[in-house]
Amino acid sequence: MIRAPLVFAAALAVAAAASGPVSAVAPDEILPDRQLESRAREISAELRCLVCQNQSIDDSDAPLARDLRVLVRDRLKAGDSDEQVRAFVVQRYGEFVLLRPVMAWHTAILWAGPALVLALAVLGVVRARRRKPATSDAPLTPDEEERIRAIGGP
Repeated sequence: MIRAPLVFAAALAVAAAASGPVSAVAPDEILPDRQLESRAREISAELRCLVCQNQSIDDSDAPLARDLRVLVRDRLKAGDSDEQVRAFVVQRYGEFVLLRPVMAWHTAILWAGPALVLALAVLGVVRARRRKPATSDAPLTPDEEERIRAIGGP
């Protein structure tokens, strides 16, 4: 009776572990030149799907992601360098299309934000510890000792 849920849970865990990341690139999109296809995959992995927003265009099944994958491959076939392809896509769709934002003044908060939050958290912990009342190691007064004895203490 108990074994059935355990077997089901184990089978589910094995299925989840076996299902790794799946690429959404259709067979008709793949370039015959392996080197160009490799470059296209590297670029596609760095570009955000504007529909899904948490997936690269390489992993997304959205029609816009397919259009962007085809666009990247067309630009590579036309002889553009990887940087020229990225620049073209950014010019057309904005910097939001990049999964890793560029390091610039206008994106400094994205890069410094986590460090600032961590520093503020550490500062808060330090200040809270300083405000904590110090424990006294002073001996008990005779009145306190008498009260302890009255309630049955040592």
